[in-house]
Amino acid sequence: MRGVTVGKAAELAGVSRKAIRLWEAKGLLPEAERTEAGYRLFDEADLEVLRFIRRAKALGLTLDEINDVLDLQRGGAQPCARVTQLLDAHLDQINRTLTELRRLRAALLDARRTADQTRRAGGDAVVCRIIETGPDPSR
Repeated sequence: MRGVTVGKAAELAGVSRKAIRLWEAKGLLPEAERTEAGYRLFDEADLEVLRFIRRAKALGLTLDEINDVLDLQRGGAQPCARVTQLLDAHLDQINRTLTELRRLRAALLDARRTADQTRRAGGDAVVCRIIETGPDPSR
């Protein structure tokens, strides 16, 4: 394939022009051929990198993490072990977040029950009172 400009590369890789420019500025793309006018020409290898970055971002990897993986691969190493480490770290974070969300949900349900009970007993179901007297969701 002959080189394509950023617009066509974005279309072929399924990403935005802005994303390509950002990823290029962050060093995720190797130096490329440029036209006399200074436009970058993307070849098939560049498109594969763009697609890789898009898929890695869809899995939640950061640009720094993606750059780390690309550097390993460009250096001749097999980055699968590093990718597995990164995914495990993201899974651990998701699990911590889910635990925190479950605690928050339980605290919100308890506050809601308290408000309903207070209202049925003829009291004012004031939001401020619920927050002030409700359980601490961080426990």
